[in-house]
Amino acid sequence: MSRMKDVQQFVEDVQMEMKRVTWPDREQLRNATAVILVFCIIIAIIIGLMDTLFSWFIRTFVGVLSG
Repeated sequence: MSRMKDVQQFVEDVQMEMKRVTWPDREQLRNATAVILVFCIIIAIIIGLMDTLFSWFIRTFVGVLSG
């Protein structure tokens, strides 16, 4: 029975905390989304460039070793 009271207390605590949350407005949400998308695009470009560079390096290195 104690476990059920713990769960009930947890749910009540979560509900209280959710009332205290300050949710972003539409403008803040739009700005944060734009920042995240730009960041993801930049990281994708960096990873793509690194992949291309490493692929070229490995192909060149293996080509030199194989003759």
